[in-house]
Amino acid sequence: MKPAFRRGLRNLDQAQAAQLRSSLRAFVADLREIEEGYLDWFRPGLRAKKVVGASDVYEMSWAPNGRATFAWGSEQISGKRHVVWLQVGGHDILP
Repeated sequence: MKPAFRRGLRNLDQAQAAQLRSSLRAFVADLREIEEGYLDWFRPGLRAKKVVGASDVYEMSWAPNGRATFAWGSEQISGKRHVVWLQVGGHDILP
């Protein structure tokens, strides 16, 4: 987790933090399914996609104006993807 993500977390209100936690549970569940070969990508409701114009950066939506950006890091556990959370906040966090 990058410092910008930690700062963004501190700026979320309680409702936003709850929405993010719910989306992160879905993200982790889908990631496990992806690693096991049951899914190719995250469920459509997470709207996870590559950020246009940013090399190797992805975004996930957790609210109408809630975004979290991430990148794939070096494998920490054999066979498991490592997610590096970059930023969290509104649409303005995108490049």
